[in-house]
Amino acid sequence: MNDSETLTIEPETEAASAPPSTPPAAPRTKSTRSPSADATVRLLAELVGTTAGRATEILRALGGVHGIAYATEPDLRAAAIPPGRARLVHAAFELARLSIGQPPQRGQRLAGSSEVWTHMRARLAGQPVEEFWAIALDVRHRVLFDRLVARGSLTGVEIHPRDVFRPLIKAGAAAVIFCHNHPSGDPSPSRSDVELTTRLREVGELCGIPVLDHVVVGFEGYASLAERGWR
Repeated sequence: MNDSETLTIEPETEAASAPPSTPPAAPRTKSTRSPSADATVRLLAELVGTTAGRATEILRALGGVHGIAYATEPDLRAAAIPPGRARLVHAAFELARLSIGQPPQRGQRLAGSSEVWTHMRARLAGQPVEEFWAIALDVRHRVLFDRLVARGSLTGVEIHPRDVFRPLIKAGAAAVIFCHNHPSGDPSPSRSDVELTTRLREVGELCGIPVLDHVVVGFEGYASLAERGWR
């Protein structure tokens, strides 16, 4: 502008002195869900204060754990989560995102695309739609502010250069880094990403605000258009 557990079932042994009238125990069957799926259901059930069955229904309604992670409080309430619990779930995932990466702070220097990724991945990597962000920098490449410029759909977002550069000019930015996400998880720049970046760089030159990079974020990592030679 992305644990596995081993389930071991010990072989059953016959009871030493079971009474003749006791019916044999029903054979055990393997769960069709993976251990990680069972853990997700259990944790959500504890967080929401409900049963495993209801937690499974919530996961299905909201599109899995990634859907819950980026759901708004109204989204959570729409899935029949009580308001108080919806606030708790939303706050829990916000804390989880902060543990992965803090948003760029004013006065902080961003040395390269890897630092942009570090700070933006928690915010963008799991978003269900594309978001386009601008990080305004001063003459020493220290952060002035970061701002959501546009929010789109699963497959794209509409960007108008005038809307992008207006707040940058007003703030006296000396340079800018753009960052957006690919909901598909693949950060490889598309043709439209390259064409948009070319237009933004041209406008930046006219405005005296050079575009230092355009970082694309996905589940699988990130891609820097500057490091790719703007291709």
